[in-house]
Amino acid sequence: MNNMSNSDERLFSMLIYLVSFPFPILGPLIIWMLKRDESELIDFHGKEYFNFFISYSIYAIISSILVLLLIGFLLIFVVAIMAFVYTIIALVKAYNGERYRFPLIFRFIK
Repeated sequence: MNNMSNSDERLFSMLIYLVSFPFPILGPLIIWMLKRDESELIDFHGKEYFNFFISYSIYAIISSILVLLLIGFLLIFVVAIMAFVYTIIALVKAYNGERYRFPLIFRFIK
């Protein structure tokens, strides 16, 4: 299964998070689909990213609905900051070869 060097695994794992900034779905999906069979680390980070993306999309939708009650303005800001910070943390951890589990996410993809 593992026919990649450790540095390549770490690089592609990090790229899942890095390309998510300009291309939140397509970029990480392409990397994950092409490389998941070559590395358990890349597969882990691909699954973790999409669980994170789905969960935080749900939080953003709920926050958008709550804008009608005025609390949503604060919540959507908090969700955006959390998503940005956790993505940066995951990017660094992936590049270091570590498995980072995002807080507050649902594990849809196992």
